[in-house]
Parts: sequence; structure tokens; C-alpha cells
Amino acid sequence: MTTDKIFEIGIDKQERLFIKPETQTFEYIYRAAAEVGWDNKAKVLFSPMPRVWNYYMWYRHIIDIVKNEYGCILNVTVETKWTNIPHELKEQIVMT
Repeated sequence: MTTDKIFEIGIDKQERLFIKPETQTFEYIYRAAAEVGWDNKAKVLFSPMPRVWNYYMWYRHIIDIVKNEYGCILNVTVETKWTNIPHELKEQIVMT
């Protein structure tokens, strides 16, 4: 297992949750067929806009898919940047 720090967590203009790892890339995450994508230009993992699942559920799903498909554990740190994340969601993520 490898680990990486999460540089940033945010919600973009398309209302998708994104997670930006500090160093790792996940170009082929789409192969998991789990609705998780990788934006190679922005270097972020992203979910679709929430329909049934809420943002926290998508956060957990992305973290789990990266762990299962790449053997990489992504960790929130005190340096993690939060962009357009409601306080309640940030608390849920930090408490995970």
C-alpha cells in the first residue's frame, strides 16, 4: 500500500466533488467503472454531480476506489485546502 496526502478537496462549477492528491495520478481510474473520473489537466479525481448519493458518500467512494484499484490511501492533513466545501461536509470528512 502507498499513501498520499490530499492537497485539495472541493466542489467545482459543475457541482462535482473533486479530490486533488499531492503527488499521485490516477489516469486509468475510469477502468473501475465506478463513475469516478480523473482530470489529467487539473490532476484531480472527480465524481459526477450528486443525484442519489450526497457529497460525503462520493468522497468515501472515491477514497475506496483509489485504495482498491491502486492500493493507495489518500489522507486529509491539516494542510488540505478546502474549496467550496460546506462546514458540515468538511466535519464529516475530517472525522472519517
